[in-house]
Amino acid sequence: MSTRAISYLKRKKVPFEVLEYEHGEKGAEFAARATGFPLAQTVKTLVVESARKSYCLVLMPGDRRLDFKQLAQALNVKRTAMVDTATAERLTGYRVGGISPFGIKQRLPVIMETDIQRHAEVLINAGRRGMMLKMSPRDVMGALNCRLESLAW
Repeated sequence: MSTRAISYLKRKKVPFEVLEYEHGEKGAEFAARATGFPLAQTVKTLVVESARKSYCLVLMPGDRRLDFKQLAQALNVKRTAMVDTATAERLTGYRVGGISPFGIKQRLPVIMETDIQRHAEVLINAGRRGMMLKMSPRDVMGALNCRLESLAW
């Protein structure tokens, strides 16, 4: 089965491998357990409001938390916050638990936590619950034109 994310990567000729698993609950922890992949290498795609009606995606390792103050500093804004489920789904066109940074409905800037770069491979959502993409972080960066920032605690 294909998703907008897979179509996007194929169009850009970015290499990836699809891993499917039985989706039981949302979150990187469940995906890591279900696929047998390390949590530190299972990437979460977070939809964040960076200023009034201004949004971005933040890619975080599954075992780390986003420091909203550091993100605000990096974006030169007063504060940042997670968006609600309805906003995340409207902006990306994906259901929460299956949000991929690839092939989203509205073009948003993407920021990747620098720790992700230290791995040879990561898992990142393919745009459907229970489906992940195994890719090189370098290919993720190239496909999305990511900005690297240290945002984890």
